[in-house]
Amino acid sequence: MSNKLERAREILELESRAIQNIPLDNRLLEAVDLLVATRGKVVCCGMGKAGIIARKVAATFSSTGTPAVFLHPGEAQHGDLGLLSPGDVLLVFSNSGKTREAIELVQLARQLIPEALPVITITSDADSALARASQVALTMGRVQEACSLGMAPTASTTAMLALGDVLCMLVMEEKNFTPDDFFKRHHGGYLGQQKPLL
Repeated sequence: MSNKLERAREILELESRAIQNIPLDNRLLEAVDLLVATRGKVVCCGMGKAGIIARKVAATFSSTGTPAVFLHPGEAQHGDLGLLSPGDVLLVFSNSGKTREAIELVQLARQLIPEALPVITITSDADSALARASQVALTMGRVQEACSLGMAPTASTTAMLALGDVLCMLVMEEKNFTPDDFFKRHHGGYLGQQKPLL
């Protein structure tokens, strides 16, 4: 039993370290400026576990004053690319930065909207093909997965989610988003019940 508890603590420490080691620099500020200035919506993309993180970040953006949607890179090649409009920003999640479907999505999106489609990437590899294709590449640094095989996305997705939350919160604060603005979007559940009675 104690060995399992020790392993549990090790896993939590690896995940925590992945967040604490995220490098922060002016690229983060550039990404925030792009997101605040967008006239359209934030289109969050990712494959596999990164896609699940992208979906959550899109939901957080939407509930905090920035319209956002999730676009599955595979489905994008079967018509869903049509949800992109001029003025949108692509926010692409890929740990390796080498995910074929994500790279193809960026290429196809720029063919559809050639005028100006800002692309922000969250990845661990600043020199990856996806990072090079982006206007702003936010790197998580090299992440050691908590998986004993070193393969299952664990610490990397934790870091992705944390960096996505950083973007959401900084954009929300830059827009002076208020509690009243929040309650206009969030009527249900425990949070919706917190609205003061008028």
